[in-house]
Amino acid sequence: MSRRIRLALAGVLLAVWAVATGGCASPEDDRTLVVLGPWTDGEERPFREALDSIEKETGRSYVYTGTRSLRETLVAQLQAGAPPDVAVLSSPGELAEYARDGRAHPLPEAVAGAAIPPWAPQVTVTGTGDGARTRTYWVPVRIDLKSVVWSRPRVADQEPVWCLGMGSGATSGWPGTDWIEDLMLQRGGTAAYEAWATGRTPWRATKGVWEEWGRLLTAHGGAPDPRSLTDSFEALGGGAYGLLNRGDCTHEHQGSFIRRHYGDDVRPLPTARYLGGAERAGQERAFEVSGDMAAVFRPSAAAWDLLSRLTSRDARESWAGHAAPGERPFFPGGEVAAGPPSAATREVQTLLDTAGRICLDASDAMPPTLRDAFYRAVLEFVGAPRDAALLDRLLERLDAERRLQLDAGAFVLDDLCDSPVSGGQAG
Repeated sequence: MSRRIRLALAGVLLAVWAVATGGCASPEDDRTLVVLGPWTDGEERPFREALDSIEKETGRSYVYTGTRSLRETLVAQLQAGAPPDVAVLSSPGELAEYARDGRAHPLPEAVAGAAIPPWAPQVTVTGTGDGARTRTYWVPVRIDLKSVVWSRPRVADQEPVWCLGMGSGATSGWPGTDWIEDLMLQRGGTAAYEAWATGRTPWRATKGVWEEWGRLLTAHGGAPDPRSLTDSFEALGGGAYGLLNRGDCTHEHQGSFIRRHYGDDVRPLPTARYLGGAERAGQERAFEVSGDMAAVFRPSAAAWDLLSRLTSRDARESWAGHAAPGERPFFPGGEVAAGPPSAATREVQTLLDTAGRICLDASDAMPPTLRDAFYRAVLEFVGAPRDAALLDRLLERLDAERRLQLDAGAFVLDDLCDSPVSGGQAG
């Protein structure tokens, strides 16, 4: 069965599920359902509007709580025995951890069709009472394209002066891990990228891309400004946003969500364009992607119904229609018609639609402790990118953590790369 047919079939199953569950209420379904997610500071408004549209259809009540400290908030709620009904996370590595300990619940058959790869790979869970079972546990509700560089057209072809802001609240360092991941993908191709991200390749094999990133950071002499370790990846202070508006850099390596801070004078181009000799990636036309994935932590008919509706075309049209043209969300499967997008949004969608291969963000897929060690290593490296002895120590430290996680069986995701689906929508 082709993946496009599977998406269409998923839409039919989701519609049937919504009708079936919508007419069979219980006291549990009458309470307000809680959705925990990552969108704040105005970015959550279009999603709230989509929830409001679902509320009008179902007559149920939903409340959304957004936080930048998503992992800490969810862990606290789980420990208190008061989990949200649905949580939206960007880390499949964390979601796999919750699936293994029974906190996240496997998708019913009627909802599992929306678990589109590579964002929602299957997870094998042991100790369920009937042996190991391989199921899907989450669905992507929104996606973003990485492996892109942003600049203004007048300087796009000039030698880059790279913007760098590593600060991001509780998860500082990920703008740097994005660089390492992208270089691994562009230089080694999808097979090498996947083997490394899933723990099968030692970290010492990544030394060359760390050294290459170090050369990019020091291309104009000296080490990066120490403030880049604590500078926000997006906020400039005083209500201003966007590192390209700072005036001291010309090119920014960042995901498609960053376009919300720019007008149509800032446009995206593939990272490979700025890397000489990236032959394998050029042949594969490979891009890294990330996603916001929804999982049920408090199962009920109403929670599964909400999950199915969040992936429906109606909800996506509402979400996209209430977003500004430069903040239009991207969805797995193609574009949702909701008025003219911004030029940058249209160009990102074209890159997604024409990609040869897409690979899930490597650090997002790693066991959380290894991911966090990766963040810390990047921050240390940026402080001294020419220190060869430091790099060796960092890679040894990461390899030690990789071995610990392998011994613990914490690497549970295998397939991080896939061919993109375009031209159709589930629901």
